[in-house]
Amino acid sequence: LKCGSSAARVNRLGRNNRHGPFALQRAKHQQAKGFSAQSGRGTMGGASSFIAMLSIAAFLGLAWTATKLSQLAKVSSIVLEITTGVVFGPSVLGLVAPEYAECQYKRHVMCDAPADLSERVANGKNIGEGLTMIASMGYCPKDHYFHDEAGHSEGTHAEAGHDDAHVANADAGHDAAHAAAEHGEAHGMAAHDGEAAHAAHRRLSGGGGDYATYEECLVKSCESFVSHECQLTPDFFTLIGHAGVALMIFESGMHFDFEKAAQVGPRACCVAVIGTILPLVSGAILTVIFGRPFMPDGVSVGTALAPTSVGIALRLLSEAKVLQHDFGQAIITAAFVDDILSLVLFNVLFSLTGEFNVMATVVNPIIGIAFMAVAMVGAVKFWPKFINEVLLPKVRNVEGSKSSRKDEVLFFLMVVVLLTYATTTFFLGTH
Repeated sequence: LKCGSSAARVNRLGRNNRHGPFALQRAKHQQAKGFSAQSGRGTMGGASSFIAMLSIAAFLGLAWTATKLSQLAKVSSIVLEITTGVVFGPSVLGLVAPEYAECQYKRHVMCDAPADLSERVANGKNIGEGLTMIASMGYCPKDHYFHDEAGHSEGTHAEAGHDDAHVANADAGHDAAHAAAEHGEAHGMAAHDGEAAHAAHRRLSGGGGDYATYEECLVKSCESFVSHECQLTPDFFTLIGHAGVALMIFESGMHFDFEKAAQVGPRACCVAVIGTILPLVSGAILTVIFGRPFMPDGVSVGTALAPTSVGIALRLLSEAKVLQHDFGQAIITAAFVDDILSLVLFNVLFSLTGEFNVMATVVNPIIGIAFMAVAMVGAVKFWPKFINEVLLPKVRNVEGSKSSRKDEVLFFLMVVVLLTYATTTFFLGTH
């Protein structure tokens, strides 16, 4: 039996809440792509995910090929790997479907404002599912933006009273009309002052921005909501990328030489300070030159340019086989210090977006930095003695085992310490 037309299926999904908040968008997307219940493409059980798996395998194979070609050419593989991702990703050739490289909220929650948004809001018409959802979540209460309607109403009545007074002047006498006119002008001026105060008033909305109008609040809060949700539940490749970056930073810590870091520490700290201040200042200046305000745009751009990628620096130094040299350790040390300084800048920037939260902006970062300092001291003083003198002597290797029992214990301890440190610094806001 046929399920009916695509339009009928769209309407049924839109009325049925059991399909989730994105059912209507998914149904429209399927209708636009020509979805059919009989589109099994020859497979016995109907539609299959084999093509999707084959595409991902081909994409990963191309990335691996780019790495090998770079090694044969004796150059860094980073550039060719990035180029492969851009060319064969969803934005160019589309070897990977957008569903795997784009957050579901970004695909389904539409924050685009209609051209006549103000008119639709004023007349109570449909403003789109994404903006309607934001309006229902309380991010932009209307009373904070339309609280002067009563003033306008009073001003209108006052003006009407003023006109009535002039009309009544012929019959009721000049004194009565003059009194009514003065009364109307007073109300009219009050309404005008209320309007001016409302225009000057800019509400800090729950969406995390300073907005002048209700319509701007809806759009910006919707974009902020989508960005926040995509950070909590990223798409497949973004999640893998985050895991890869975390492992690269973990690997950089494994190659950190504390003895050489002590030798190059002062010079590395100077490099880190300069490497933090120069991007901050130059980014802010360029932003102002391009016509954007210094606060918050200029500071935001400068802060975004300040951090150094420890993972990329480690990768380049490892490929060049200079990581254990003095200048290699100086670069890694400077990158670590630079990230700590950038963390302070980020917390200062976040404190400028709204109410100053002492706990989140000052106390937690200080505790997090102190925790990292204690962890570094522990890595030099405590863990080597504990591992070599206490833990490993109690571990016995099993004869005939493919892997050493001591290596397994060390690997397990590394993972436990990694997760403990990462979780602690995450909740302190310094992760």
